[in-house]
Amino acid sequence: MNNLSKVRTFSTFKWAFSNLAKNNLNPVKTATTRILNPGKSGVWCPGGFLGTTHINHRFYGKKACYELKNGQNKSNDLDEENNSVVEAQDVLIEYLHSTRSLQYSDAENISRNSPEFLEKLLKDVENEKDVKQSLRRLLCYHPINEFEPFFESMGLKPCEYASLLPRDMIYLVDDQRLLSNYHVLCEYGVSPDKVGRIYMGARDVFRYDHGRLLAVLEFFEAKGFSQPSVVKLVMSCPDILVIKDFMKVLEMLMNAGIVNSWFEENILEENTYSWSRILETLYLIKKFGLSNEDIRELLNKNPMVLMEDSGAKTISLVVFLIKFGASVDNKLSMFKQFPQIKIQTFLSNLKKSYDFLLAIEMDADDAANIIRTNPAVLGSCTLKTVRSLLNSLNCGKKRLCDTIKENPQELKNWVLGKKVKALPNAKNEMSQKKIRFLMDLGFVENSSEMTKALKLFRGNGGELQERFDCLVNAGLSRENVTEMVRLAPQVINQTKEVIEMKLDFFVNELGYNVSSLVTFPAFLAHSIQKIKLRFAMYNWLVGRGKVNGNLALSTIIASSDKIFLQGKVDLDPECLYAWNNFKKKFFPE
Repeated sequence: MNNLSKVRTFSTFKWAFSNLAKNNLNPVKTATTRILNPGKSGVWCPGGFLGTTHINHRFYGKKACYELKNGQNKSNDLDEENNSVVEAQDVLIEYLHSTRSLQYSDAENISRNSPEFLEKLLKDVENEKDVKQSLRRLLCYHPINEFEPFFESMGLKPCEYASLLPRDMIYLVDDQRLLSNYHVLCEYGVSPDKVGRIYMGARDVFRYDHGRLLAVLEFFEAKGFSQPSVVKLVMSCPDILVIKDFMKVLEMLMNAGIVNSWFEENILEENTYSWSRILETLYLIKKFGLSNEDIRELLNKNPMVLMEDSGAKTISLVVFLIKFGASVDNKLSMFKQFPQIKIQTFLSNLKKSYDFLLAIEMDADDAANIIRTNPAVLGSCTLKTVRSLLNSLNCGKKRLCDTIKENPQELKNWVLGKKVKALPNAKNEMSQKKIRFLMDLGFVENSSEMTKALKLFRGNGGELQERFDCLVNAGLSRENVTEMVRLAPQVINQTKEVIEMKLDFFVNELGYNVSSLVTFPAFLAHSIQKIKLRFAMYNWLVGRGKVNGNLALSTIIASSDKIFLQGKVDLDPECLYAWNNFKKKFFPE
């Protein structure tokens, strides 16, 4: 039985190698081919078995042999084509270096990185037997436009560089400025096949005199950027080499404490940026009253404020809020609380929130007021659908409107993916807190004064208490703050952030003692622009001896423009000029 098994095995191998010999195939090569495309069967080669011990006899049949031969033909065609390309590259290197006197590194880079130009050359000699010799002869009698493979080697496509080809030159050595600045970029660290991006974005740099481009690159290093960072900057924003807006942005951000690593982390090479628009956005943000510290905190928290679409989305957001009548204080408060999400997402959430408020039949004016006073809340969340929310809260549209108007912060609890509890049947707990807060101020429950106060004081009890405590923490007694709030309820109708910002300006910028607010609490209700405008003009007048330096706060702030300037601007052209300049500064159109 064992002998019979050996005979069968020997017969099988004898048959297999007979077929291999008949078809002029190498057994090791055939086995290797099988290994690269394994099936259920293994194969044997000298040295042992590979794969399973079962042998598929069809592997050695005519079909397999035919497929292998056919593959060899295709491989031969591919090898021949590759050889032609290599020969064409060598001929072009030889031509550019030896005949046209280009640096060898340039000649090699151009030849190795211009496949479409080489393909065009090869078509001219496709029927020739000796490709190399034919190409040499072709280039000898038909000089090429060297700018074509040069631009292609820089990463440009024929459709991009066709209009860039010089009309009066075909030899690269005739344009020494182009070559010189190309070498500066490559030697500095820009990949040769990406120089085309710079050429398309800042063509003027390739006309720079010797030394100028390198001086510009080294200038960025002098500002603290590393060489790789400069390369990254130039690749993503080629126009920084010719346009000064980037330097203005850089100066403003560095003044705000933004370090170079911020640029390295947030500028992407594959993106393009408009630094003029980024500069415009930065100016816009500063006009809202953000300090350098605020700007640093905002941009470190959410760089997209400037970098998303070069600030265009931020400008769109501001325009949207202006349409709803948002004040500078509203926008300032929003930026101070800005979440870590894309600007486009934030703006989309705001728009959807407004649609939501209209869908629950809220009055348009009330809806606009919620949008302009709570943008940070509404922009941070994606609300549930009206139908879903009404079912979850077990209430009608009117109750929902009243709840939102009473406390817009509640909207944060009604976002997609969050479980919502039904509203209680009893009186709203927030209203109860508000009533308790007003009672602490001395209002009598259920009195006409209490009813009037409930309409005057905006926000829930918790928010009102937080704002009240903010004034107390600034150094005022509870009794003084209570009296201030009763005299000017609008003081604590502002957010805590806005109150803190005005207190800081009052004490640290204007130099007043916080106790001065007790006699004139309404100071805190005026916009920060108006305050800055009035004091800028007041200080100007005092500096020139036109008014005394001890005017009361109420006289400076509360009076109308006409009364404030009466007998000063109208009678003095210099005063009028100063007033108009200050207005342009603090109330830009």
